[in-house]
Amino acid sequence: MIFAWVLLAATSLAFADEQAGVQFSLGASVASSPSGSGSDISFRDDPEQRTYQNVEEPYTLDFNYHNYDQMTTFLRQTSAKFPSLTALYSIGKSVQGRDLWVMVVSASPYEHMIGKPDVKYIGNIHGNEAVSRELLLHLIHYLITGYSTDPYVRWLLENTRIHIMPSMNPDGFEVSKEGACEGGQGRYNALGFDLNRNFPDYFKQNNRRTQPETKAVKEWVSKIQFVLSGSLHGGALVASYPFDNTPNSRICRSSALCSLFQSYASAPSLTPDDDVFKHLSLTYSTNHAKMSKGVACKPSASGFQRGITNGAAWYPLTGGMQDYNYVWYGCMEVTLEISCCKFPSARELPRYWEDNKLALIKFLAEAHRGVHGFVMDENGNPIEKAALKIKTRDAGFKSTKYGEFWRILLPGVYKLEVYADGYVPREVEFMVVAEHPTLLNVTMHPAKVGSRKDGPFYRPGGLPQQPLYHHGPVSQQQQAQESGLFSSISSGFNNLVTNIFG
Repeated sequence: MIFAWVLLAATSLAFADEQAGVQFSLGASVASSPSGSGSDISFRDDPEQRTYQNVEEPYTLDFNYHNYDQMTTFLRQTSAKFPSLTALYSIGKSVQGRDLWVMVVSASPYEHMIGKPDVKYIGNIHGNEAVSRELLLHLIHYLITGYSTDPYVRWLLENTRIHIMPSMNPDGFEVSKEGACEGGQGRYNALGFDLNRNFPDYFKQNNRRTQPETKAVKEWVSKIQFVLSGSLHGGALVASYPFDNTPNSRICRSSALCSLFQSYASAPSLTPDDDVFKHLSLTYSTNHAKMSKGVACKPSASGFQRGITNGAAWYPLTGGMQDYNYVWYGCMEVTLEISCCKFPSARELPRYWEDNKLALIKFLAEAHRGVHGFVMDENGNPIEKAALKIKTRDAGFKSTKYGEFWRILLPGVYKLEVYADGYVPREVEFMVVAEHPTLLNVTMHPAKVGSRKDGPFYRPGGLPQQPLYHHGPVSQQQQAQESGLFSSISSGFNNLVTNIFG
């Protein structure tokens, strides 16, 4: 075994690779690259973007709600005015044909920075939870204007590629009403689907028809290896971490009604990285103006201790986005409930921005905690889609086409297991400290002909849709037993609970 000590990478590793296949154009739309590599993204030119390239107006953003056209104008003007810091692209379209815009904010917006992580924020997944939409627009503005004046912001942008999607549900927002703190008008997409119940689920089969918005996000996260993610919501004040769903229903799987009542017993459903998820959640809540104080949104309700909760302990749900990110792609996503009122008056937006500004910045910086490095062969060539896991943590992740990997970890001593097709498995011991990430490069050696190349958690690279969490999911037969009348009752009860809580 090799013991890796902490190294601080003081210089940038960013450079352009001719084979990257990652090219941006202003206001572009995502399209699959000809090579079909899971990490490749290409972009098509958008003629409308060129109309903003000569705009010399002051760069400002008011505290009002911006509809789809206004949001699009702001994003295009931003990309045209700051081409060295931003790149605008769409990952697809909503049911009604609105672009699902994503703004990259980084010192290298057009090219992946080798060895440096990609992170993301997604807002407005529920159309009537509108604060997140505006806060992410203001975050874009703040990062850009702070790059030349704030050393912390400059460091963040020079070492991270930040992808911001202000609205995953632009159709729902258009029919939502300002001032509506509760209710479901605008929550769903144009076909009436809750997008945060529309992803594949590890514990229970999700039979809801996949929506265009969900499909676009699934393709997006399959092409970019995000290390850290925040999903912004409204209706509560808490940072909620995986798992959102629970395997407990298997205990009484012969009765869907039993499953229903057991599911709402407020039992935590913990991941192998529970310590990290609690830390990430606390990072947001303690940097928020009020969240960590456990402020209750209603006099009759109790607050959350230190402003965090396990998702299933709050209320379990099937098909959530944060579980999908973690289980399928190893991305650590936390759900951030940032406002008690789902769609408050616009005059309250400055207060919400001040409450959340520091937390939004500090949360993203956590992508630089833990271990990162490269998986290479004996000749120094990167090994793509090597399967990695931290020993004793049954949650895997994979190397990129450049051989890169990242894992957020708290201080301690760990062992990294690495498997790659055609190579002898490796186990490497390393240490993580609080101040700086550990740089760990792993060299793989070819396996002898006829020797066993796989390991207990090895998965061939050609199966990108297979979960990377390995703890015995519910079988299809068990899942089928939950269908029928009582399953419908459970679904209806779930909708009732989520309309109340968010």
